[in-house]
Amino acid sequence: QVQLVESGGGLVQAGGSLRLSCAVSGIRFSLNVMGWYRQAPGKQRELVAISISDGGGSTNYADSVKGRFTLSRDNAKNTVTLQMNSLEPEDTAVYYCYAKWYEGRVPFASWGQGTQVTVSS
Repeated sequence: QVQLVESGGGLVQAGGSLRLSCAVSGIRFSLNVMGWYRQAPGKQRELVAISISDGGGSTNYADSVKGRFTLSRDNAKNTVTLQMNSLEPEDTAVYYCYAKWYEGRVPFASWGQGTQVTVSS
């Protein structure tokens, strides 16, 4: 059974930093996509940053976090880390780790349980 275990959320003042980590276990296939989404109260879940291994690899960021957040990935350990700097109150949300892989040609995806990030002004 595939599991995504997140860590690193918490409360921080505006301008501060947090580091989120996610470890994927129980997977027998290479992960095509790893990244983070977030959902603020009353809002839809949105992409924060995602690493795609297809086509030579790429990392995409939401415009709102470009220049402040950095996504890193360790394929050997099946981990992904989101370094969040210069945090703003608008970054307050539950952050979810996301992973996608293929078994043959069939795509699968899984989510972590979510970790709360609260940025005070």
